[in-house]
Amino acid sequence: MRLFSRLLDRLWTTAASRGAVRMLVLVSFTESVFFPLPPDLLLIPMALAARERALRLAAICLAASVAGGVAGYFVGMFFMDVAGMPIVRFYGLQEQYHAVKEWYDTYNAWAVAVAGLTPVPYKLCTLTAGAFRVDFATFLLASVASRGLRFFVIAGLIYLYGERVRFFLERRFDLVLLVTLVLGVLGFAALKFLN
Repeated sequence: MRLFSRLLDRLWTTAASRGAVRMLVLVSFTESVFFPLPPDLLLIPMALAARERALRLAAICLAASVAGGVAGYFVGMFFMDVAGMPIVRFYGLQEQYHAVKEWYDTYNAWAVAVAGLTPVPYKLCTLTAGAFRVDFATFLLASVASRGLRFFVIAGLIYLYGERVRFFLERRFDLVLLVTLVLGVLGFAALKFLN
């Protein structure tokens, strides 16, 4: 029996439920501010369950994620001490908080884009972008571009290769989840050792 088979079964069940789109919106929005799990884990089974809706689901995921990013930006801008720093402390990223400012000073939109595409926590990017007053239009454009690329590539692959992707996930879900978790940990670790 596979280690994560119950989680996979739960994801397939959630993907087929009536409230799946609302759940996708909620996860996509909250992941941009504080929630630890990426929306990809729900987007993939939902897109596989209805391949013809894969691109529409990616658009929903993108809209909710960017809306959450905007919320995170304004939390960082106006409530960093009260709400943002507790999130940063929860993930153990206090030391990286000021190092991220250097990223913004040097790379501006590229720092946002990297966080939107990679396992570097997007929530840290959104909160600090607001706290350090990164240009809002630049932040928004980089978020839309990077998150859009991420979600639409996933949806496009599912749209094109549907059942093969599903078969691969059902047979190798433990490996996929393990790699996703490792990449997430590496993203956090990269920030922990950022100077």
